[in-house]
Amino acid sequence: MPNWNAVLLEIQDEQAQSPFDRVRRKYLKQLFKKTGRNVIAYYSGWLQKGDIRGVEISDDDKNALMSAIHKLDRSKGLDLILHTPGGEVAATESLVDYLRIMFGTNIRAVVPQIAMSAGTMIACACKEIVMGKPSNLGPIDPQFGGIPAYGVIEEFDRAKAEIKKDPSTIPIWREVIGKYHPTFIGECEKAIKWSSQIVGDWLETGMFDGDPNKKDKVKRIVKVLSNHKQMKSHGRHIGMDDCVRLGLKISEMEKLPKDLQDTFLTVHHTFMHSFGNTNAIKIIENHEGTAMVKMARLNK
Repeated sequence: MPNWNAVLLEIQDEQAQSPFDRVRRKYLKQLFKKTGRNVIAYYSGWLQKGDIRGVEISDDDKNALMSAIHKLDRSKGLDLILHTPGGEVAATESLVDYLRIMFGTNIRAVVPQIAMSAGTMIACACKEIVMGKPSNLGPIDPQFGGIPAYGVIEEFDRAKAEIKKDPSTIPIWREVIGKYHPTFIGECEKAIKWSSQIVGDWLETGMFDGDPNKKDKVKRIVKVLSNHKQMKSHGRHIGMDDCVRLGLKISEMEKLPKDLQDTFLTVHHTFMHSFGNTNAIKIIENHEGTAMVKMARLNK
């Protein structure tokens, strides 16, 4: 009879018989053959699954990346296909640090549709970003449980200004500000500095490494991406043309060879079908078929 590992391999083999798994892996393999670069798809099903927990970037994803990278020829570099709403800044920093330990800065981000928030941060850590006409990045202003850190600071500043102007507004603002922990404003200020600093460092050491004007370019990019007043919403979608104007190194999907462009998009479609027709909520998978598939827990 099979032992523990043999049973696990058998289960994994059975799971691999899913038509969704087979089709995804078929086109990931084709993509690798066309580019000669390692491929890891980092996909979240938040568009199909709504606000279900587990779709965001978290520390648990490092285990999946470790598995996906194991045995790859790292000299071939990495194409990281991103589709994510973002997640924890600390986890994002840790994931990027690990990816750079494995591949250096020979990492290309591919965004067929959306990489928001911390997903944008990961994309900025790569040497270039492949985007097409439907692609979007997003602001990098940090969030706390869906509350924008910049918005909290703006609210505090507004409260101070209005109270100074009219002390009778103190009871009103006490109710508004009272919902926050006393140290929350400080945590927000630190989170803003943290996210801006690490993105700036990644841009300088990756995308703009060797550029004599990198300090000015990076400063402008980080200032715009982290500017809550200018963006107006954490959910703001930043299209390819705006990313080019901003100064990010963008490779336009539509200018790639047609067969490569089509393969990137086909890979994207296979993941969208997987989320739309299964209970999968997150998939991290390489071109060899090594994958972590996180499934939604169904209420009985």
